[in-house]
Amino acid sequence: MRVHIATDHAAFELKNYLVEQLKSVGHDVVDHGADAYDAMDDYPTFVIPCAEAVADEGGLGIVLGGSGNGEQIAANKVRGIRAALACSSELARLAREHNDANIISLGGRMQSLEEAWEMVDTFLNTPFSGDERHQRRIDQITEHENKD
Repeated sequence: MRVHIATDHAAFELKNYLVEQLKSVGHDVVDHGADAYDAMDDYPTFVIPCAEAVADEGGLGIVLGGSGNGEQIAANKVRGIRAALACSSELARLAREHNDANIISLGGRMQSLEEAWEMVDTFLNTPFSGDERHQRRIDQITEHENKD
């Protein structure tokens, strides 16, 4: 599976770890940066292009930052994105299963590298349930999003 990933300085180490983990299990990883640690960089610079790529390709993505909050907000400003902030594997699973989220947002300062990988792996391997009630709600969100 093609997986897009992006971070600012606050989760630079986590991004590098996840890229290696993703590649080791056979994912095609597109790294939208940051490419080098810069304590003054800004997450929208990396997160928005990552989210745009996910929206354009219909794939899945990972956005990272200190808490994951701003990154989730930035990703959700891109039409077609449903980014979910996760702090547990259960939330990662529910984001896919119930909300058909296409981006997971994690905080680099919120959990261990191993816990982050568990959440990402769960997210990537959980399909959307397709239940009518969940699809109906997603359709309502999409309808609102597409209003001009």
